[in-house]
Amino acid sequence: MRSKLRLRFFPALSLLVLGSVPLPAQAPRPELDLRQHYTKSERMIPMRDGVQLFTIIYEPKDQTRRYPFLLLRTPYSIPPYGPDEYRAQLGPSPEFDRDGFIFVFQDVRGKFRSEGEFVVMRPPAPPDAGPSAIDESTDNYDTIQWLLDNRDNHNGRVGQWGISYPGYQTVMGMIDAHPALKASSPQAPPSDMFIGDDWHHNGAFRLMYAFSWLSRNARVRTGVTEEREQAFDYGTPDGYRFFLELGPLGNVNESYFNYSVPTWNEFMEHGTYDEYWQRQNTLPYLKGITHPVLNVAGWFDAEDFYGPMSVYYTMEKEIPGNQSTLVVGPWLHGGWARMDGSSLGHIDFESNTSHYYQQEVLFPFFMHHLKDAPDPGLREAVVFETGANQWRSYDRWPPSEAVARQLYFHADGKLSFEPPREPVEGGEAFDSYISDPDKPVPFSAEIRTTQGHLWMIEDQRFASRRPDVVVYETGVLTEDVTIAGPIIAKLDVSTTGTDADFVVKIIDVLPGDHLDREPNPSGVRMGNFEMLLAGEVFRAKFRNSYSEPEPLVPGEITRLAFDLRDRSHTFKKDHRIMVHVQSSWFPVIDRNPQTFVDIYSASDEDFQKAEHRIYRSAQHPSHLELRVIDR
Repeated sequence: MRSKLRLRFFPALSLLVLGSVPLPAQAPRPELDLRQHYTKSERMIPMRDGVQLFTIIYEPKDQTRRYPFLLLRTPYSIPPYGPDEYRAQLGPSPEFDRDGFIFVFQDVRGKFRSEGEFVVMRPPAPPDAGPSAIDESTDNYDTIQWLLDNRDNHNGRVGQWGISYPGYQTVMGMIDAHPALKASSPQAPPSDMFIGDDWHHNGAFRLMYAFSWLSRNARVRTGVTEEREQAFDYGTPDGYRFFLELGPLGNVNESYFNYSVPTWNEFMEHGTYDEYWQRQNTLPYLKGITHPVLNVAGWFDAEDFYGPMSVYYTMEKEIPGNQSTLVVGPWLHGGWARMDGSSLGHIDFESNTSHYYQQEVLFPFFMHHLKDAPDPGLREAVVFETGANQWRSYDRWPPSEAVARQLYFHADGKLSFEPPREPVEGGEAFDSYISDPDKPVPFSAEIRTTQGHLWMIEDQRFASRRPDVVVYETGVLTEDVTIAGPIIAKLDVSTTGTDADFVVKIIDVLPGDHLDREPNPSGVRMGNFEMLLAGEVFRAKFRNSYSEPEPLVPGEITRLAFDLRDRSHTFKKDHRIMVHVQSSWFPVIDRNPQTFVDIYSASDEDFQKAEHRIYRSAQHPSHLELRVIDR
């Protein structure tokens, strides 16, 4: 299905809108000597409008067999350039290099050595645009057709993969796909930049990430280049202080960018879910995809977890007959390609989860569909269950055996699967706190200027002890509690202001006598460690519409419902379940003035303290909805 929306050109962007994920050139060199087994060539491949895209091809020297193509298209560059320089690794894992594929890497339109202009999240062209209209789908199609026509010794099949923006390119290749495209694996692709991916979460602006990425990458392209821009110099290692002293978002241009970063300017002009953001949403185009798809995500991905999950859910709804598989492991953004996955931060997963995924899932998937290897028999969902530290396979996601249960907030910071029942004399039962934009709750205890990744699984004790964080906690669990599927926050709230953010985090609290990991060079003691499992922010003015925000009515109880996103986790016996509610997550999320204004043009005077209330009565039972598996 083609949209009638047209995307404007953004020649100012030099890389991508997502955190740069190193390609496998960064991986350790496999035992295979690639120079002895592959011939490298560089080509300019013409597209239907005459623009030529720079492409590097590695072909097996062994000509006794025919090989499938494995394609990766990226705006991040495809080094090393030059016919005599070889990558350290060609495929998504070393197994691909050893078995033999025709590996194809391409600088997308307008990036590095390719011609043309780059457009961020370019959607498919409208159906009436004519035969020379181009988009990422047509560039993908034309590249495949050229490969089939101009390379020898292939078997006529193509597979495609990519992580982050290359994952988005993989999704675009799935739309109006070339018939030779037989298998796709989009990994951590973004899907909607206002709802859940890089630039916003539920309408709340991801300040720290947007500032760091755009300040480095969103510069006017002056010609073909292999160089990347220098990182922004903050003048301090303390990002919290830097962004707090920055003040309102309007000061970014006055103090640092001087209106020289066009995409930042675009963002400041589009503070709601208008056509600017809607046209970049990939999900409406996911129709008619007939070839098998392997969707890959990481539970602790700070950039693009919403993207792969929403792509999977949309395909299941729109194309129920498609051979679509979901794989999720305990990884940060792209960690399955560059880490062994045995641990993250201070949490040990007790096995090399990335190696399992590479050898038992990804490699067999492509081998089966591109080389007729035996069917690996992958079920609908292959997910790593944290806590229990085991891989699980299900016939659907969420699992049919996962039953919805409610985890309610109670007095004295209690958390229970039992709903509040007691009548309240003289009014409503609630917990309250003062949210001060001048003293926002930090997202991490680390001193850093960029968000990094480990905060997604960080010890939350630094936040639990703040007066502007409301904490609810179960008693010591007498048996394991296993959840699988989405986590929905349903809050009944009120405020003295006219807007507010609400951040909800669910946390696994380890026993007090939990043994410390060995070795543990940081010296962190793991007893009562509060491991962040999932968290999400919701900007309350968007509660009824992301396109038409509405102020909160001071003092009026309002229901907010939002998704903390999926998890597969076991809270072990002797652990506790904890929930945080707060109204800032700084500077990962920009500060809400707590007055109903256009935040991108807000003044210092617009930022006001406000009292927020979280209700927990039988009439207004704030809670989380979990899907629990009884084992």
